[in-house]
Amino acid sequence: MKKAKQGFTLIELMIVVAIIGILAAIAIPKFADLINKSKEGATKGGLSSVRSAIQVYYGDNEGWFPADDLTCLTANSKYIAEIPLAKLPGTGHADSNSVATITSGATVGDAGGWAYYNDPTVASNWGNFVVSCTHEDIKGRDSTTIDTPWSTF
Repeated sequence: MKKAKQGFTLIELMIVVAIIGILAAIAIPKFADLINKSKEGATKGGLSSVRSAIQVYYGDNEGWFPADDLTCLTANSKYIAEIPLAKLPGTGHADSNSVATITSGATVGDAGGWAYYNDPTVASNWGNFVVSCTHEDIKGRDSTTIDTPWSTF
């Protein structure tokens, strides 16, 4: 009795490779988008953490926000251990935890990192902590409709 050959034909293998290629073409862009969303989520979380630390400082200091570049928040890790990284995917900005101080009614620049309004003479903005970027965020909001689109979380 003769044994039949077992295995796949070349056509069957080509069909499987084509199906895997189609699935990969669909999955890879979705995966890249998820990475950008996770970076934006980390920025939102960092923004919330620093804003909370500023509010605790405000309560501890009888209604005064920090007057420096927020180094008083990280001194001895009293309010927050460190300023988190601002991750701004798709903007060309590198991840940064630098804090630019804004005084005298100036507006947020496009340097990446963070911006902090530390001027008590401008009561409407004093104590605001925002992302220093005017590029579109993941949701497509840009600085033509909002002063700082990354900071409306």
